[in-house]
Amino acid sequence: MISAYLDYYGFNLPSVQPTDVVEICIITYFIYQVLLWIKNTRAWMLFRGILIILGFLLLAAVFQMNTILWLGEKLFSAGFVALIIVFQPELRKALEQLGRSNVFSAIASLGFSKSMEQRFTDRTVSDLVMASFEMGAVKTGALIVIEKTDPLIEYERTGISLDAVLTRQLLINIFEKNTPLHDGAVIVRGDRVVSATCYLPLSDNMELSKELGTRHRAAVGISEVSDAVTIVVSEETGSISIARDGELIRNVTDEQLQEELKQLQKLEDSGSTEQQTRSFWERGPWHAGKDKTNADDESGS
Repeated sequence: MISAYLDYYGFNLPSVQPTDVVEICIITYFIYQVLLWIKNTRAWMLFRGILIILGFLLLAAVFQMNTILWLGEKLFSAGFVALIIVFQPELRKALEQLGRSNVFSAIASLGFSKSMEQRFTDRTVSDLVMASFEMGAVKTGALIVIEKTDPLIEYERTGISLDAVLTRQLLINIFEKNTPLHDGAVIVRGDRVVSATCYLPLSDNMELSKELGTRHRAAVGISEVSDAVTIVVSEETGSISIARDGELIRNVTDEQLQEELKQLQKLEDSGSTEQQTRSFWERGPWHAGKDKTNADDESGS
């Protein structure tokens, strides 16, 4: 009845197909991710500057200021190339995150059976937890990067090669103050510490608390460019934090750390994402999003 009424008065509603709905959802999600990326990087300030320039050009068009319009046309003809050059690191990071997406892994693995193995042993889990909290008890700063599927060779080369079996005593000795290997991060691959005193990229996420020091920003930075999980021990307060997927969870307990490591311990096929989506990181009641901090958190550690 409504359709006949609209047709009578000359209103024709466009036909909407299921593919159109899917296309709208994809475009909406893409635009949302682009805006989120702009907000969390230095592109936000540039975006505001572009909006101001567009406002001036709009006024110039209204008042027919032909010289300004000509200059604006020449400026924007080369502006796209300039943006790519200026934001090459951010664009590379965004493409790397897209390539690590579980959606693509799930599509690539359709029709293949899942196999379950272990990334490291239960003893390694126990030693990591005990070493972290023993160092926290005496306020010894530590940065422990646990490699997953993305290789960390380029960061491993910045440190000193060890290739030693991971033990609680080894980690405590490495991060002991005023020792040759205490500065920087250690990289763990499987049951072995492969390198120490490694340099990590610092995160430029503007949403991170200003209280965070270099150690925590390095932990978030390596989690932004890889799928590694990093354990951080604060030198100021002795609290334990975990960085993963660009997020930082602070003040975790030994039970929470052990549960996270147990989830990380399970090595599945790249297409098996069910365990990952149900991981401790997402379902833990203490998880409150990016860098949710308490009033008594450390500063400058």
